[in-house]
Amino acid sequence: MTFTLCAAAFCIIATALNLGGLTIAAFRLRPRGATRPTPADAPAVTIIRPLCRINNYERETLASTFMLDYPSYDIIFCLEDGNDPVAGLVYNLMEKFPGVRAQLLIGQERRTKNPKLNNCLKGWDAAENPWIIMADSNVLMPRDYIQQMMGRWTEKTGLVCSMPIGTQPDNAWAEIECAFLNTFQARWQYVGESLGQGFAQGKSMLMRRDIVDAGGGLLKTLGAEIAEDAAFTKLVRQAGLHVHLVNAPFAQPLGERTGQEVWSRQARWAMLRRKTFPLMYLPELLTGGFFPIVAGLYAAWDANVNVAVVGAILAALWYGPEALLARIAGWHFSSRMLLACALRDFLLPPLWVVAWLQQDYVWRGNAVNVKQVVAEELE
Repeated sequence: MTFTLCAAAFCIIATALNLGGLTIAAFRLRPRGATRPTPADAPAVTIIRPLCRINNYERETLASTFMLDYPSYDIIFCLEDGNDPVAGLVYNLMEKFPGVRAQLLIGQERRTKNPKLNNCLKGWDAAENPWIIMADSNVLMPRDYIQQMMGRWTEKTGLVCSMPIGTQPDNAWAEIECAFLNTFQARWQYVGESLGQGFAQGKSMLMRRDIVDAGGGLLKTLGAEIAEDAAFTKLVRQAGLHVHLVNAPFAQPLGERTGQEVWSRQARWAMLRRKTFPLMYLPELLTGGFFPIVAGLYAAWDANVNVAVVGAILAALWYGPEALLARIAGWHFSSRMLLACALRDFLLPPLWVVAWLQQDYVWRGNAVNVKQVVAEELE
């Protein structure tokens, strides 16, 4: 009976915490409204976009960089292999939008163990403006992209970021990726920021060069970590500043996904979180609905309460508010997203275990060994 009471208590507490997190995120998020106007004293900004291969909706996401409603910005695309077909796409866009200052830098450097950072460093060296945005190639930028990021900057800000919000899923696995990205990962990021514990997210990052230089420079600071967003988080906190998130996160069109693509991406991100913030990663095992719902069903069964009714109530309490949050935020949430959220929570425990056991991954053709990087950092 004692174990049953513990199971019931765990279920109730976990469900309450989940509802609390959803509530905080719902109040923190702002639905995307009218395009934000450009301030008269808008500073010049450089946007650095690392490239590798042509992804789903790549033409749309890269073209969005050229159509921003901002008076003074330039674009630096970074590519390692000049034979990559994405180079032709970029040159085509540069010809189509001659009024936007843009350049494509090609070259392969191995200055750190972070392949994405290696690709970005040449862009950082070439950037002339004090304000710099690093944005992944699969981010779809709204016309007021820069204004939205600038609008979150205060005197206590060291970095402004946006979570990727999955849009345009074309199959079931892409829906599951939406379940990971949107009402789970983005939600908890907004909860953390609301509690004063904002974490950087590498999809879109606005920074000031002087803050990065004061922390040791991009190469030294980001090269010390295997994940650039973790390095930025630590740099900003050491400077006594905060990471802030945009009010309405930016879209990442997904298209079709395979199960392997979704699993490998989530496993890689989980491994990097475990490596860079191990104590913060520990409780992630209990953030999904799998264990609380199983505990509640067990308690109902042992107490001779109708298990089906309890299961239906718990499912409604866990996934109904997720659907409501998506509606409030204007995020994708189709009829099969409820099942996608349940499958996501079923995958969270094995992902958590894999993050502790797996030591290497492949990112865009670059093999990275986490254990080797950690050993080199300790030397």
